[in-house]
Amino acid sequence: MSDHDQDPEDTLLAPRLRGLGTTIFAEMSALAVATQSVNLGQGFPDTDGPDVVREAAIEAIRAGRNQYPPGIGVPELRHAVTEHQRRFYGLEYDPDTEVLITTGATEAITASLLALVDSGDEVIALEPYYDSYVAAISMAGGVRVPITLRPPDFRLDVDALRRAVTPRTRLLLINSPHNPTGTVLDDTELAAIAELAVERDLVVVTDEVYEHLTYDDAVHRPLATYPGMRDRTVTISSGGKTFSFTGWKIGWVCSTPSLVNAVMTAKQFLSYVSGAPFQPAIAKGLPLGDEFYADLRQSLQKKRDRLCEGLRQVGLEVFVPQGTYFVTTDIRSIGAEDGVRFCLSLPERCGVVAVPHQVFYDHVEMGRPLVRWAFCKRDDVLDEAIDRLRAGLRT
Repeated sequence: MSDHDQDPEDTLLAPRLRGLGTTIFAEMSALAVATQSVNLGQGFPDTDGPDVVREAAIEAIRAGRNQYPPGIGVPELRHAVTEHQRRFYGLEYDPDTEVLITTGATEAITASLLALVDSGDEVIALEPYYDSYVAAISMAGGVRVPITLRPPDFRLDVDALRRAVTPRTRLLLINSPHNPTGTVLDDTELAAIAELAVERDLVVVTDEVYEHLTYDDAVHRPLATYPGMRDRTVTISSGGKTFSFTGWKIGWVCSTPSLVNAVMTAKQFLSYVSGAPFQPAIAKGLPLGDEFYADLRQSLQKKRDRLCEGLRQVGLEVFVPQGTYFVTTDIRSIGAEDGVRFCLSLPERCGVVAVPHQVFYDHVEMGRPLVRWAFCKRDDVLDEAIDRLRAGLRT
């Protein structure tokens, strides 16, 4: 075959990025638009967050805060992040040396891996992975080592985690509350991770973007609060999920000066800076009262329950999540086997979009019958989706 006959991906894309393709979220959201389907695929709310936060962004734009902000982020947001960590978790950080503002949590994760992982280093991550983890590890030249969370409860196998650590292990990438399963790691699981990290002298990168989106009796506790972990943990979160402004892409890193400087070294050559007027707006949101955070959880828990009940009614086996925006189902209960095939047929069949789990797995067979649905939508949208599923899945 000549070069002209080959797939451009094979001839132009660096080998470490081959196979990544287009993110599943962009793919399914485009399909939702093309078919006018209800989009329960991508995790973004269909209503804006608090007026005080939105108005703060407008005020910042009008005040001329539209040029490059400081490389580490605007001072008021860095101070707000430190106050947030103190208020909710008792963690102390210096806003001038231990906090870095990023273009969302995705950039923070990518910059962390680019900064800390070298070619051939092993990165242990919880499978199913949020899809950017695969890309970021690949861009850093790292080797993924999955620790699989298995249905029905998707708990961490601590023994498997311990066995997975080798002399080549560079860091642990931990996501809790976990996307896509909705698992919130409990004290026993987190303590085991901390003990292992200290024992083997590992850095841990934690993705905590759903920290305020936990339900029932589940409680999020940052890994950095455990003995020996504050100085070896790169804690990452963002304002997008908490304040329902996912398009603003305002995230942050909290860690020691040396780790923050390492992440900054990579981050400055990715976006450099971004979100100038949105940074002071998120700074307005973080100090909101306890009532705001409680209402957020209660509202989303009701939506979770609403969608879970509807999905049960159409015959799907439902795994109720402890956190995040997402609920997972097993499609074998309605006679389907392959999540990708099911999700690709769903818009035409039912006018609904969901995301197949298997795109989040190295062990593809484990995720094949699982499908993820987003419940961070208006109640009427959730009801419409269930009505369409009820009608379409009968045929």
